[in-house]
Amino acid sequence: MKVALISPIAWRTPPRHYGPWENIVSLLCEGLVKRGVDVTLFATGESITEGKLRSVCQVGYEEDKNIDPKVWESLHIAKVFQSADEFDIIHNNFDFLPLTYSGLVDTPVVTTIHGFSSEKILPVYEKYGENTYYVSISDSDRSSSLNYIDTVYHGIDLTQFTYRDLPEDYLLFFGRLHRDKGPKEAIEIAKRSNKKLIMAGIIQDEGYFKGEIEPHLSGDITYIGSVGPRERDKLLGGAQALLHPIYFEEPFGLSVVETMACGTPVIAYNKGSMPELIEDEVNGFLVDDVDGALAALDKLPNIERKRCRETVEEKFSVGRMVDEYIKVYEKILKERGGNR
Repeated sequence: MKVALISPIAWRTPPRHYGPWENIVSLLCEGLVKRGVDVTLFATGESITEGKLRSVCQVGYEEDKNIDPKVWESLHIAKVFQSADEFDIIHNNFDFLPLTYSGLVDTPVVTTIHGFSSEKILPVYEKYGENTYYVSISDSDRSSSLNYIDTVYHGIDLTQFTYRDLPEDYLLFFGRLHRDKGPKEAIEIAKRSNKKLIMAGIIQDEGYFKGEIEPHLSGDITYIGSVGPRERDKLLGGAQALLHPIYFEEPFGLSVVETMACGTPVIAYNKGSMPELIEDEVNGFLVDDVDGALAALDKLPNIERKRCRETVEEKFSVGRMVDEYIKVYEKILKERGGNR
């Protein structure tokens, strides 16, 4: 089986620190290669893979602001589809734009929908849904106007996350500094509970950060920026809990799974995919507001950190993700009449 795997080109694949879509594509790519699948990864030129790498753009446009995203995204997608007849499957992890090429090739295209940035992009998915295949990353993140071949939860490499039975004395906010992720509410929870809070992630809304976050930074509320894999492992495992007071219907929540892999429970607002990841009062807490989060903090001693890790081992391993995507590919090829 020959698979063309399309990654975004905002960041390197795998990313140095931030880049959730690129991270998943990398894990899937390397997992497929280990299973003996012939994978060609279309990503930035500096990307790292055991598969074959093709690129038109050496560096991600978020890492080099001289790069025009629209120009290089167009060239990136065109490179994939110009060589479509070399592959049995094109697996798109690059949102809706590649779908506009799908009707021009005979090679089947499957698209993992990593969330809908806006309802305004739905017409593209609706237009090309009859001839392509869609995979959702959670059951909650599905549009009623689309048909899906399967739901495949993200998987993580458990060797990158160290289980810790005994946490340190701090709470953690780990994610984009944007109102959707609730960093302001995380600060309120920490202050009202008289606990230290470490905040890590990229600043996605500079105005929001300066107005709502920066004024509260002090000895007990610290912001350390975006971190790489080693520091991430240390932060997630050392926290008493991850605060995840989101204000949007989160499609999956990779940081939630990564945190639980370290044995750390998550206190999350009950939105989007959170009920699919968190079993309330077993490996974390599903709450509705700041008061609910404060009540959950009092119940933290009731959570067995080992159970958090076991949840990830059972449901969110990279091996499970790879196996399920191979089944998706095989189903598509059987429907289309075989493979090379």
